[in-house]
Amino acid sequence: MRCTLCPRQCGHRSGVCGETDELRLAVASIHFGEEPPLVGKGGSGTIFVSGCNLGCIFCQNSQISHYGLGRTVNSVTFARICLMLEEYGAENLNIVTGSHALPALVEGICTAKAMGCSLPIFWNSSGYETVEAVEFLAPFIDGFMPDLKTLDSPVAAALFHAPDYPSVAQQALLAMVRHSKIHYRGSILRSGVIVRHLVVPGFLDSTYRVIKWFAEHLRYKALFSLMTQYVPVHAGPQRQINEQEYKQVLRWLQECAIEGGFFQELVTDTAWLPDFNQANPFSSALSTPLWHWREGFLSY
Repeated sequence: MRCTLCPRQCGHRSGVCGETDELRLAVASIHFGEEPPLVGKGGSGTIFVSGCNLGCIFCQNSQISHYGLGRTVNSVTFARICLMLEEYGAENLNIVTGSHALPALVEGICTAKAMGCSLPIFWNSSGYETVEAVEFLAPFIDGFMPDLKTLDSPVAAALFHAPDYPSVAQQALLAMVRHSKIHYRGSILRSGVIVRHLVVPGFLDSTYRVIKWFAEHLRYKALFSLMTQYVPVHAGPQRQINEQEYKQVLRWLQECAIEGGFFQELVTDTAWLPDFNQANPFSSALSTPLWHWREGFLSY
């Protein structure tokens, strides 16, 4: 079957992403490290999908995105995971990096809803999606959490192996805001778009272009989330961002009048880095795992 799920248009499964039409998962957990209106009191019900269609050379989740950790699950198992997250108090379902497994995930989402899952569902992705994929997905979920990594084609080619990333991501994000409007129930986000941007040291001009484009095209339509957790775990710049760079980026947010979003404090350690070989890839303060690719369902 010809695969046209993502912008790479490989034409076959096991292309750039290395995946088949089966759904593989790594971990499902109650996660407290997301933006505040996603976490609330109960945490975000994160489901980490194995594999990725992008290939960032500095990926912090490379064990599952690049190196294959994960277990194949069917739609019923996926639904049981969703129901378990709801049972343990998750505020939402947060499906992480599933663009290459779109049909299987939609089947799983439909099965979960048929079995009684009522949580809002957020699609947490790299932003490297076709408009057709966004249109197909939109009826089945409530909100989107895309990255906007860069708007510089040479940077995208060097760091993500995708020189078309800027044009693709812009169109995908514009499609997302057409389908999901910002809506809160109390302090909890129930729908809408959160655009995430990771500041990469030495590439501040790229960050400025992202902030400026967001201000011009998505302000008041989406929320902006600035992330500072870059660490040199693989290739790419071999340092974290410094305080001078951090202050400059905050000034740009103010100059571009981006309000109502989020920004991380300057991250200077690596204690939060996940290890997906562990039943809990994160610290116990950040995450309560309920399912793991090697252990299956976990009891608490």
